[in-house]
Amino acid sequence: MVTPDTSRYIVGIIGNVISFGLFLSPVPTFWHIIKRKSVDEFQPYAYIATCLNCMFWILYGLPFVHPDSILVITINSVGLAMELIYLAIFCLYDRQNKARKKIAIGLIGEFVLVAAVATINMLAFHTHTSRSFLVGIICVVFNIIMYASPLTIVRKVIKTKSVEYMPFYLSLAGFVNGCIWSAYALIKLDYFILISNGLGTILGLAQLIIYAFYYRSTPTKVQDDKPTEAQLSTEVAA
Repeated sequence: MVTPDTSRYIVGIIGNVISFGLFLSPVPTFWHIIKRKSVDEFQPYAYIATCLNCMFWILYGLPFVHPDSILVITINSVGLAMELIYLAIFCLYDRQNKARKKIAIGLIGEFVLVAAVATINMLAFHTHTSRSFLVGIICVVFNIIMYASPLTIVRKVIKTKSVEYMPFYLSLAGFVNGCIWSAYALIKLDYFILISNGLGTILGLAQLIIYAFYYRSTPTKVQDDKPTEAQLSTEVAA
C-alpha cells in the first residue's frame, strides 16, 4: 500500500526532475555568450533574482523552519548552484565590465537579506508554524514573480500577432512544473507551496493559451541562433 508520505516523495522527485529542466533553460543563452565571447545586450537581473528565490526556498525547507521538506532543499540548492555558474560566465564575458559590480552588489545584498531573515526567524519565532509563515510569505511573492516573468513578452505577442519571441517549451515546462508541485503540496497540505505553484499553473496555462491563439498568425522565418531575452527568465521550483 502506497502511503501519503511515499506518494509525496515520488511526486517530489518528479518535481525535482522537471524543475531541473527549467533551471537548464538558459543554457542556449549562455552557449551563445560563450561562442561570441560577449554578453552582448543581455542583462543578469533575472539570474540574480532567481538566486534570491532559491535561497529563500532553501531557508523555507530547513528542518528548523519547515520539517520534512528535503526535496524543496535539494532542487533549490541545485538551482542556486546553476544560477551562480550562469552569473560567473556572465562576469567572465562581460567585456565592458558593466554588470560585474551589479552582480557582486546584488549577491552580497541577497546573502545579507537572507541571513537577516533567518536570524530574525530564529530569534523572534519559536514554532515551526510561525517560522514557516514568515519565510513562506516571502517565498510565495518571489515565486509568483518568477512564474509571471514570461508574461512580459505577451504585449509584444499581441501587438505583432506573432509568438516568434515567446518560448513555448519554457511556458509548457512552467505549467507542468506548477501542476506537479501543486500536487506535492496537496498530498501533505502546504499552503505556501500550493499558493505559489497553483498561481504558477494558472499563469503557465494563460501563456499556453496565448501561444495557441497566435501560433497560426506567426510568419515563418529562418530563426537566428541568438537566444531571445525571454529565455533569460527562469521559473523556480518549490
